[in-house]
Amino acid sequence: MKAVIFAGGLGTRFSEKTQYMPKPMIEIGGKPILWHIMKIYSAYGIDDFIICAGYKQNVIKEYFMNYYMLNSDVTFDLSDNSVKLLENHSEKWKVTIVDTGLNTMTAGRLKRIKKYIGDETFCLTYGDGVTDLNIADTIKEHEKSGKLLSMTVYKPAGRFGSVHINSETGTVESFEEKPDGEGNWINAGFFVCEPQVFDYLPEDADPVMFEREPLQKIAADGVMHAYKHKGFWKPMDMLKDNMELEKMWATDQAPWKVW
Repeated sequence: MKAVIFAGGLGTRFSEKTQYMPKPMIEIGGKPILWHIMKIYSAYGIDDFIICAGYKQNVIKEYFMNYYMLNSDVTFDLSDNSVKLLENHSEKWKVTIVDTGLNTMTAGRLKRIKKYIGDETFCLTYGDGVTDLNIADTIKEHEKSGKLLSMTVYKPAGRFGSVHINSETGTVESFEEKPDGEGNWINAGFFVCEPQVFDYLPEDADPVMFEREPLQKIAADGVMHAYKHKGFWKPMDMLKDNMELEKMWATDQAPWKVW
């Protein structure tokens, strides 16, 4: 099975670093978050990736072009300028990087890689979020559902503690530290899709968000399945998120490290 990763956006909310690189290449523990996401999939036997690139795609291409060399022991013989690759430590991944346009929206990016999918079920996610999600279980539950698309959903905690006060006496009746947000499940961005999902993309898909009309129509047609994830999930939307993920990794408390 292939995993498709959206990695072409401008990342404007993370301009401190995205002026130099696409957001999926921002590092956690010395490795791009894109690498971390691929490692999660690889832990469940998915090693064939299609990366929907766009903004500063050269950074992604150069990273994988040099990946084998940078993850190998190597001998440089300066007397004859020869290079001998010794033991290699890189993953056995197949990585297809597709230029899906600079300003293309997610539906357009997905449509542009259709020819690389064929008539196969595939996984789909964004290049800026990590999780301890059991990918194998999402695929199994998707197959059982018989739906065209399975969306992993997550209920985030609230940002602040919740205080319940008796309006007449002013007495605090209960307090809960950072309860579940508003009780709503949100799109966590890890999908399992049947190829018929491409039928929901419009002819001119470039200006269309996959999360808007296509997903709304799939849901309205009753062919979308929800996989409820109650473990760890965190998107990296801004510098603060990157710093939190760095701290987790540095202290060996990274729940997404399932490999």
